[in-house]
Amino acid sequence: MKYRIAPYWWPLLAATSPALVPYLAIQARKFTAGVKEAEARNAARLEKAAPLELPARQRFELTVIVDHRHADGFIGDAAVVYQLRHERGVMLMDVGFGPERPAFAHNAANLGIDPAAWQALFISHLHPDHMGGLTAVRRKSVLIPPGFAPPQDLPCYLPAPCATPGLTAEVIDAPRALPTGFASTGPLARMLCFTGITEEQAVIARLAGKGLVIVTGCGHPTIEVIIQMVRRLSAEPIHAIIGGLHFPITQSRGAKLGIEFQQIIGTGKGWWERIDDRDLDRTIRSLNESGAERILLSAHDTCDHSLQRIAAEVKAQVEVLTAGVTYTL
Repeated sequence: MKYRIAPYWWPLLAATSPALVPYLAIQARKFTAGVKEAEARNAARLEKAAPLELPARQRFELTVIVDHRHADGFIGDAAVVYQLRHERGVMLMDVGFGPERPAFAHNAANLGIDPAAWQALFISHLHPDHMGGLTAVRRKSVLIPPGFAPPQDLPCYLPAPCATPGLTAEVIDAPRALPTGFASTGPLARMLCFTGITEEQAVIARLAGKGLVIVTGCGHPTIEVIIQMVRRLSAEPIHAIIGGLHFPITQSRGAKLGIEFQQIIGTGKGWWERIDDRDLDRTIRSLNESGAERILLSAHDTCDHSLQRIAAEVKAQVEVLTAGVTYTL
């Protein structure tokens, strides 16, 4: 099994152990307390959740502007930018690494994406691969590449407070239908080691005669919790589950300098634990129990081993999202 931290770092870790060991002990205590807090938040939100009025749409399209896999002529990245469309609305979901990397601007230009068509932006969670890069995280500000700025004062739906230059920030604190014809699950929490509690929201749409479509960013709260919330919000069957599930079991996307960052800080496990196939077993069981007919997976935060297992063991039609492609449901 691949090391999360390459062996050439081990001498440095040993040399700094007098400071590192107490730090890790503090982080372990914070993580344990944070797990309880995140679970309590989600339990309270599920208890309060009530059915939403979700308008039935005849068509749902998802255009993948940025993801790990990509078509010829497009740039792949360990990030997410999706354009969601139905017959009466268009919404941009997440902005990847924004202006820090070329994928968003290059791919959007190749696709002929017109920001003037967007009726809103939707940010799943405030991580660099979804809100516009490391600078965006430091500034706590959503950053979009020059040339793709949406119309002034467009609403930007957020799961937690954040600056949105040129946009109107709307923090979503509970499940709600959005004026765009989509809906939000509201924020759902997950404690992540070293970084603290992350609040993440998912998109819901309702397709006439088919059922619900769920679109996740990273899926940090786990698809199990997201599905629990969706079940509280609608009695409609689940037709499709789309997006990230965060299963870097054998490798991290975008690992650098011999460090598997996604495996260390993004899995909801303590630093002393690893995400493994037992965790994936539970998610595969949940996907099968959901009754979804289509599963469209993001590879930006999920390794090939996990993608292959899901494709082989889930009863639904399974595809891996590809940047440069539009999927119609």
